[in-house]
Amino acid sequence: MTTRIDCDSCLVRGLACHDCVVTVLLGPPPELAIEDDERQALGVLAEIGLVPPLRMVTPQPGRDTESA
Repeated sequence: MTTRIDCDSCLVRGLACHDCVVTVLLGPPPELAIEDDERQALGVLAEIGLVPPLRMVTPQPGRDTESA
């Protein structure tokens, strides 16, 4: 499975970019796709403090994003 990272749709873009693994490694891209094993590897690196975690937050269907 592939995870699509679209910084333009991230609900915390601007607020959390400075501490997101995407920005640290690549700068803020318009969109990035990573496989599950790559996302898991980034999670392991973040857990041990080598890179910041992925901070992407996406809207959930059917949820009111205005109150979030």
